[in-house]
Amino acid sequence: MIYEVRTYTVKPRSMPEVVKRFGEKYEQRKKYSELTAFFQVEVGPLNTFMHIWGYKDLEERGKIRAAAVKDGAWPPPIAEFLVSQQSEILHPAPFAPEIKPSNNGPFFEWREYTHAAGQLPIMMKNWEVALPTRLEFGPITALWYSELGGLNKWIHVWPYKSLDQRNEVRDKAHHSGAWPPSARAKTDGRPIESLVAQRNMILTASSFSPTK
Repeated sequence: MIYEVRTYTVKPRSMPEVVKRFGEKYEQRKKYSELTAFFQVEVGPLNTFMHIWGYKDLEERGKIRAAAVKDGAWPPPIAEFLVSQQSEILHPAPFAPEIKPSNNGPFFEWREYTHAAGQLPIMMKNWEVALPTRLEFGPITALWYSELGGLNKWIHVWPYKSLDQRNEVRDKAHHSGAWPPSARAKTDGRPIESLVAQRNMILTASSFSPTK
């Protein structure tokens, strides 16, 4: 399974119309494959949204996209509003819960870590050990590593009912001593991955997003 994350930035004040047009066109597009999620950035880069699609592999991605374009089901008519576009192909971590339609939001925290080259095996091991404890405090929406696009990325997305709940959950997880994964690794005497950059965003889901 792969996931394509397409990140678009649009002109100021155009987001309501963009989302409207995207949602209308999605009614045609979803007969080829359904969205995983449609997120708008609330805290972070403004006027930005992400649409995320799951595919079996790159071959299936190409076939589905070609068929949708040929039949006029895609893309949505939003070109006049676009400022920039970016696409990345991500793999789910092998131990991550399956991504299914959910209603765990409406707020989502997107945390993106860039690790030094060659550090992915260390990152995976530390997360595999620590994640079960973290899930005792709340679910995870997605856990990915990058394949195409920005390299050496580790992305985790967490749902919350409110930003206050986010703070409460994070505090409880930290006080457990098992989170973040680097803290557990230090306690267990395992190597700690080397990170070179981190960023986070607060997102909200659209009404037509299966993940909301």
